[in-house]
Amino acid sequence: MVAVVRGRGFRGGKSRAHAPSRPAKPAPKPRAAGTGTSKLKVSTHSGVPPRIALIAALGAVVTCGAIILFTGGRLQAVGAASSDAFYSALGSIGFRMTSLQIAGASPFASRDIASATGLGKNAPILGLDLNAIRTRVQQVGWVESASVVRMLPGTIIVRVVERTPVAVWQVNGRMQVIDGKGRVITEADPGRFPQLPLVVGAGANTSGDAVYDLIKARPRLAQSLEALVRVDGRRWDLRLKEGAIIQLPATNVAEAMIRLDRLDQGQRLLDLGLERIDLRAPDMVVVRRRDAASPVPAAV
Repeated sequence: MVAVVRGRGFRGGKSRAHAPSRPAKPAPKPRAAGTGTSKLKVSTHSGVPPRIALIAALGAVVTCGAIILFTGGRLQAVGAASSDAFYSALGSIGFRMTSLQIAGASPFASRDIASATGLGKNAPILGLDLNAIRTRVQQVGWVESASVVRMLPGTIIVRVVERTPVAVWQVNGRMQVIDGKGRVITEADPGRFPQLPLVVGAGANTSGDAVYDLIKARPRLAQSLEALVRVDGRRWDLRLKEGAIIQLPATNVAEAMIRLDRLDQGQRLLDLGLERIDLRAPDMVVVRRRDAASPVPAAV
């Protein structure tokens, strides 16, 4: 009886039992002429391996992104179609606008500034022309100056220096809000600024800055004031709410205001219901009562 041993044979001089014979391997197929002896590595994909492609893509994003940032948002070396495709590709990986921040603007101005930017949510942020945005913002009447900053991945910041409304200007039946230099803030609604003084007449918008400061320094006068009327392009009449008119001189307005202060402190001049207070003469103040036949000088 022959024992079948699987695995290693016995040690010593004893003979090993033979395992069943294995089937013979088929003969190798003949090689085609001209083939080498080494095996070919077969790839299941064509082109560049994924890892290399990813590294190359990231490199392209970084390089092109740097070019965009330093050129203010434009790729000048390629055509418009290529640029759009590139920016869209960057947007698809997260470089899209998600937030617009406006700094330095009042609530009145913020909506007009946001509208002027022309920006929409999810626009490719690296494709935005920052200079063009700034130009549009600076055309808003509220804006003295502006700057536009891009913060990746998705925020645009617009910083502005805003013009301060100082008066409402009435000319030819039209009312407009103006700043301290007399420039019209076209987007401002005069009805929202009842606290501002009213200036009336041609040229009144560019001539009142010094008078505004003089009136602001006198709370009693400011509270009584209804309008400043430009007369002959030379001087001002101050119309008070109760109907009185204060006639200011063409020059030395500050000195005339000091004389008015003295009379008001000593005689409560603004509370007397006068029709007219004439400060045009440098050495006297002439007043007219509503029921008086003629004006009379007042002691200063």
